[in-house]
Amino acid sequence: MQEIIQSVGIDIGTSTTQLVFSKLTIVNLAGNYSVPRISIVDKQVTYRSDIYFTPLRSATEIDAEAVKKIVQEEYRKAGVAPADLKTGAVIITGETARKQNANDVLESLSDLAGDFVVATAGPDLESVLSARGAGADKLSKEHRTVVANLDVGGGTSNIAVYEKETLRGTSCLDIGGRLIKIQDGKISYIFHKTQQLAADHGIPIAVGDRVDTEKLSKVCDIMAHHLAQALHLAPQDAEHAGLYTNDGKTLPEEPKILGVTFSGGVADYVYNDADNDLYRYGDIGILLGQAIRRNPALATVKLYQAAETIRATVVGAGEHTTEVSGSTISYAEGRLPIKNIPILKVPQEEEASLEALTGSIINQIPLYMPEGKPEQIAIAFTGHGRTSFADVQGLAAAVIKGADVLIRSEFPLILIVEDDIGKVLGNALNVQLAHGKDVICIDGIRTLSGDYVDIGEPLANGHVVPVVIKTLIFNS
Repeated sequence: MQEIIQSVGIDIGTSTTQLVFSKLTIVNLAGNYSVPRISIVDKQVTYRSDIYFTPLRSATEIDAEAVKKIVQEEYRKAGVAPADLKTGAVIITGETARKQNANDVLESLSDLAGDFVVATAGPDLESVLSARGAGADKLSKEHRTVVANLDVGGGTSNIAVYEKETLRGTSCLDIGGRLIKIQDGKISYIFHKTQQLAADHGIPIAVGDRVDTEKLSKVCDIMAHHLAQALHLAPQDAEHAGLYTNDGKTLPEEPKILGVTFSGGVADYVYNDADNDLYRYGDIGILLGQAIRRNPALATVKLYQAAETIRATVVGAGEHTTEVSGSTISYAEGRLPIKNIPILKVPQEEEASLEALTGSIINQIPLYMPEGKPEQIAIAFTGHGRTSFADVQGLAAAVIKGADVLIRSEFPLILIVEDDIGKVLGNALNVQLAHGKDVICIDGIRTLSGDYVDIGEPLANGHVVPVVIKTLIFNS
């Protein structure tokens, strides 16, 4: 069986909004008498939209109607009708994700077509999405090294570090190309942290000042040096901690970063020379790209070409892998169906010990808390080698310890396991939690971090549930 389907990715960022349309060729890789295993064997980007400044009504509200008009116009230009689309993703990222009506915008756009993955990405998850889009994860595996992707956008710089394709850390700083805006040859806006950073270095700048490229370049040099500090390529000074978004965390000092990729709107001017129109976008983005390019500390590690730059966060969307989780499952009555649940995947090497599994869950949960509070997620791991009664009891205890913040939330505890232990693990969790928490535990399903899952209503007298795994499609 082979089928070609159309998908769309819609990215609404701090500075820019854009769409990408793709054709996906999907085939069933399973045999005639096996559970279906649908996989993408080819992806062709058919249309890349213009890149628009994200329309805002105010500093705290997205102009939802203007965003919808952009999307509708790009559908028209692409020659695609909503009915043509089988799948897609709408992702709100950066500062835009914290606008008051972000979820309303997502809902209005997801109604345009198909069965969309819909997500508001906080700074940590955005770091992961952009790094995967840039290909930093694959580069770290191919070269057996440690690669950091710096997604330098308009309002923030999101960083994710991969070692041999395993995520080792994320971070986000208030460094970006639109933190100083230019209009009619004058400064029209300065972000308060940026103005203070300049003042601390004896560079007075203010709204209304005539553009002084020498001054602004010095400010960008300081920003670039703080990116180097964030990667532990230069000592972190006293002012550095104040630049993290929402008082966020620094990257771990280990593993040592050996290579970098750059994505986001500023990245093209890290990789390429700029022309004479330095303020063509009405901001300091080009100057910041040049400053990053010439920073001596950043030059001490290998620069890899990113697969995508400004379009890294989402270049397409919607692999649907349809599977069935069978008779060895455990689920709470009345909790199904559920849709568009992000998956936290424990790397297989971190399943080797229960302590490492617990730590992996604890460390990753903040990626899925865009507003600092728990949201519904599913925890996935293989479960390989843990089939005895004692093994499963230990596994349940490790999950409970790692997922404490989720267990205390109003959402059910959802587990997705590759090995055939869903029912016994679910039973162990229910007993250890004294049946005080709804638990859904399905097995026989393979996943990746960044995937989303739908679990349908039970079929065949409750013995099976249909499962759809949805994966954002990145360049390979």
